[in-house]
Amino acid sequence: VLEWLNYGCPYVQKHYRSGNIPRQQEKWRGQGVVWLAVASSAPGEQGHYEPARMNVESKKMGNNASAVLLDPAGTVGRMYDAKVTPHMFVIDPKGTLVYMGGIDNVPTPRERDLERATQLVDAALKEGMAGKAVSTPTSRPYGCNVKYK
Repeated sequence: VLEWLNYGCPYVQKHYRSGNIPRQQEKWRGQGVVWLAVASSAPGEQGHYEPARMNVESKKMGNNASAVLLDPAGTVGRMYDAKVTPHMFVIDPKGTLVYMGGIDNVPTPRERDLERATQLVDAALKEGMAGKAVSTPTSRPYGCNVKYK
């Protein structure tokens, strides 16, 4: 899983403060999934942190990703055409992109809206881990624009 990350974004905050993303990270990492959070914010932009500060912020937000990848030049972000935070990508063990889009289907920054949301990344991982084709391979990503240089 690739997750585009910017802790200053209200949409990202919704998913971290509620525990939604950290719970999914922990659940799927426990089943052998590698979950990388990618921070593509350029220096001087919202969401850009030097490594030590990113570690502090990640701990504070409860990030349970396998690792946080700092991408200040935006190289990885542009490679995947990541547009917003959190923009999500699920890649199967063969290297095939099987899902890209939003983490869920309710594009708001309000935590209370999680109750009515379908967790699309979770569903894609469940189907993929069961050897099934992902029934919703794409959705509209939502959030704050990635702060590229």
